[in-house]
Amino acid sequence: MLNPTAFANSLAILSGGFYILFYVLAVVWRDAFRFLFNAQFFGADVAALLPQQLTYGGFVGTFVVLIVFAWLAAFGWAWLYNRLAA
Repeated sequence: MLNPTAFANSLAILSGGFYILFYVLAVVWRDAFRFLFNAQFFGADVAALLPQQLTYGGFVGTFVVLIVFAWLAAFGWAWLYNRLAA
């Protein structure tokens, strides 16, 4: 059995960490960011759709939404897993 809260917390932390890692990579090494970001979408130039400048409010808002959605999705995933495994 999975502990839904622990699973949700761990996935939310990982998602937030990856978000910050990608942001730092975008600032420090733009070409590597574009390559890695686009690789997630099988090479489609999705990075070109991102805004050139990210406001502080946009960064924090996206971060919060990402964390909340990741937590809810992971909790639901663990709950469903436990229901189906029983």
